[in-house]
Amino acid sequence: MQLKILQEIIKKKKNKSEFAIITNLESGNSEIFELGKTISKDFEKYSEKINDFYKNKKNGVIEDSNIFVETYIRPIKVIIVGAVHIAQYLIDYAKSLNFEITVIDPRGYFATKQRFPEMEIINKWPDEAFEKIKTDSSTALIALTHDPKIDDPAIQHALKKKFYYIGALGSKKTHSNRCERLKEAGFNMNEINSIHGPIGIKLGGKSAPEIALSIISQLVAETYKK
Repeated sequence: MQLKILQEIIKKKKNKSEFAIITNLESGNSEIFELGKTISKDFEKYSEKINDFYKNKKNGVIEDSNIFVETYIRPIKVIIVGAVHIAQYLIDYAKSLNFEITVIDPRGYFATKQRFPEMEIINKWPDEAFEKIKTDSSTALIALTHDPKIDDPAIQHALKKKFYYIGALGSKKTHSNRCERLKEAGFNMNEINSIHGPIGIKLGGKSAPEIALSIISQLVAETYKK
C-alpha cells in the first residue's frame, strides 16, 4: 500500500470518517472508496458491488473477482444518562464494540473519572449537556437514573432528534408514568412507543451485570436494523 494512501487512512480514522479500502488482490493496487467519489479504472467495473458492500457494512472479496473490500464505519454515538452501577457494566461490554460512549449525570459524586476511566463524562443536566454534543438519528440513548428530572429531558431530546434507539430503565409502572408525562409534553403515541421501556431484552436476570447484558444485546440488535 502506498504511503500516501496509508496516511489518508490514518487521517480519516482519526476524524471518524466512513470509507472503505478497496484492493485488487492480483495487482496489489489499493485506494480509498467514499460514496459519491469516482474510482479508478482498476475498480470501475465492480463499482455497483463495492457500493453494496459499503452500504451493508460488509468486508470480503467480491464474488468472481480479485477485489477485496474493507469498510470502516463511524463509531455509533451512545449517550448513557445516569452514572449508576449498571452503566459501568454496560461500558465494559461495549468496549470491544463500535460504540462511542458519553456519560451524562449532573450528580458529580456518581459521574467521576475514578468510576468511569477513559470515558467522556459531562457533569451537567441533560438540557445543558446536549448543547455540547452533536446528535442525530444515528445516536442511541440509554436512560438509567429513574429520576424524571434527569431522564425525561434526555428522552425528550432523543425523541425530537429521532434517535434510532431510546431505552429507559424502570418497571412497567415507572414506564407507564413516563409515557403519561411525555403525552402531556406533546409527544404522540408513535414517538412514545418507539421507546424501549422497560429497557433490555428479556433474559430473566436481575443483577447489574445481567441487566447491562440485556441492554447491550438490545442495543446491538437495534443497531443492525438501522
